Amino acid sequence: MGAQIVRRCIWLLVAAAAWLPGAAAAVADGGRVALVIGNAAYRQAPLKNPVNDARAVASALKGLGFDVIMRENADLGEMLEAIRQFSIAARRSQVRLLYYAGHGAQVEGRNYLIPVNEEISGDDDIARKSADMSELVNQLGQLQEGTNILILDACRNNPYKAAAFKTADGRVIRLRGAIASSGLARVQAPNGTVVAFSTAPGSIAMDGQNYANSLYTKHLLDHIGTPGLPVEQLFKRVRIAVARDTQRMQIPWESSSLMGEFCFRPADGGACNGIGGIGLGIAPR
Repeated sequence: MGAQIVRRCIWLLVAAAAWLPGAAAAVADGGRVALVIGNAAYRQAPLKNPVNDARAVASALKGLGFDVIMRENADLGEMLEAIRQFSIAARRSQVRLLYYAGHGAQVEGRNYLIPVNEEISGDDDIARKSADMSELVNQLGQLQEGTNILILDACRNNPYKAAAFKTADGRVIRLRGAIASSGLARVQAPNGTVVAFSTAPGSIAMDGQNYANSLYTKHLLDHIGTPGLPVEQLFKRVRIAVARDTQRMQIPWESSSLMGEFCFRPADGGACNGIGGIGLGIAPR
């Protein structure tokens, strides 16, 4: 209970800071902003690919017109400061995106993004020493306009037990494993929001040990720049590709409450998949 109170107090401070005059980040009004975090250098359960994943996604997003706030191997203070900056910029932007690669966990139905350089020995530590994703989802859901996209390429489990998966052709993929097997909690996306997980509830995402990127991020990058491709169709293509490559051991999952079409790169004429009049694909409220 005490840990939950502390987390809520921190998030109230983050929300309040976003309203301070003169505090806004250098993001053009009505533009696109992204927060990209890649955490790999964990003391207890290091990962191979999240920093590479984050760098590749940040580069792709910049090419698609996003102002990107980037953090690598962030501790809790650095994560909360980055989230604060993102929350400020989000209020001036029409398209807001969070991409996170690293360890994640669920405690009592709330999802947490785990920073590096923290000693985690139990659920209380996770709630006290991690960034509360549920609060960020709620914060973005309170904005009255625009499109919110959250992409979590996370282990979806407590990250302190490693395993490995060997594909049919002999490739070894390290799992982002866990002590508990409950995974992250399901998220009900608020209006104007899509939340994409790299694997289904209760499952484990793969860290692509023999690749520069995780399987999920690899396929995300393959399709994110496709002209006119609506974001929900983008995630469907990624889901099919990841399921195929892992023999259905990893199946990505999304929760969407988008009310209009959004595509990262509009087709000729500013349309998504031939749908005219959408422009950036801002979801009506």
